[in-house]
Amino acid sequence: MEKDFELFDKMRAHEQVVFCNDPSTGLRAIIAIHNTTLGPALGGCRMQPYNSMDEALEDVLRLSKGMTYKCAAADVDFGGGKAVIIGDPKTDKSPELFRAFGQFVNSLAGRFYTGTDMGTAMEDFIHASKESNFINGLPVEYGGGGDSSIPTAAGVLHGIKATNYMLFGNEELGGHSYAVQGLGKVGFKVACGLLEAGAHIFVTDISKESLHAIELKAETTSGKVTVIAKEDIYSQPVDIFVPCAFGGIINDNTITQLKVKAIVGAANNQLLNDKHGNMLHEKGILYAPDYIVNSGGLIQVADELYGINHDRVLAKTKRIYDAILEVYKEASNTGKTTEESANQMCEKRIADRTKRNSFFTSPEKPKWSIRNLS
Repeated sequence: MEKDFELFDKMRAHEQVVFCNDPSTGLRAIIAIHNTTLGPALGGCRMQPYNSMDEALEDVLRLSKGMTYKCAAADVDFGGGKAVIIGDPKTDKSPELFRAFGQFVNSLAGRFYTGTDMGTAMEDFIHASKESNFINGLPVEYGGGGDSSIPTAAGVLHGIKATNYMLFGNEELGGHSYAVQGLGKVGFKVACGLLEAGAHIFVTDISKESLHAIELKAETTSGKVTVIAKEDIYSQPVDIFVPCAFGGIINDNTITQLKVKAIVGAANNQLLNDKHGNMLHEKGILYAPDYIVNSGGLIQVADELYGINHDRVLAKTKRIYDAILEVYKEASNTGKTTEESANQMCEKRIADRTKRNSFFTSPEKPKWSIRNLS
């Protein structure tokens, strides 16, 4: 009998999980709403060819929970959610598929807002927005905030500045060395910012074009770039490791190779599991929790609900500096890992909001007051 309810056990910490199926378009997707204490759930939609439904479910549950903490840390009026579409983004996309997905999002009546993530692009959600007002991160010409990698990269640089202040007593980016893993939309902008400040960066990426582009960029700055093999990125004797590609890259194998003082990067879910935060702590490597460092894009899409204002977004993104310093100081005072300190900070914000909600509201069904995007 218990085996019949294993699926519910997996979803125990979540408020709602929606399985979306539309055979006519080939859409197979899962939407997970983790926690709406702080507001409607917000989270991107990624598309990839998962090997099984269980793998897709595990990913969306993990990612949506992470969004709850990310929204709490960024102090935006949203809770955590996420969506995944099962399919190959290179071959399985179609306007009809994303319109069907938009219909499922719309059926949630504002409990979930979404937009682009890994494997999807802003252009995909132009189609979804024809079916739902609960789509964020659209191109500027469609009323959205545009490229969210700009504030995301800015936030990473603020996180690095805070880390430099903690390590060296000053926040200057130049005069230090960095190992940058990944030169995608965010990683390339971060690398450019470091070069412009006069830093020496060691970079790796699977794209030869991106590597060539960063070398050309270095020629116009006071910084220096060294291209290295992808397997050598972890063993570079630099000040800070800056992961901007895949998750789970801080693990048993890579930690033994690290020769850095700190890790600050844009990649999601950098720690393979909680024990690796403890291992970094024991090794004396300062770790900036990724969901705080990379929250610039989240800040932009959340801010869209109040009207597009890039100056306001960048001003709020600067607060990542203060948030990272707060986490470092709390961890130093308590002896906890930085990940534990960040999580407790977020959990306290959610608990405080829960208390306020219970005091000021009647026990009726929640009514979302945030307006629809037009």
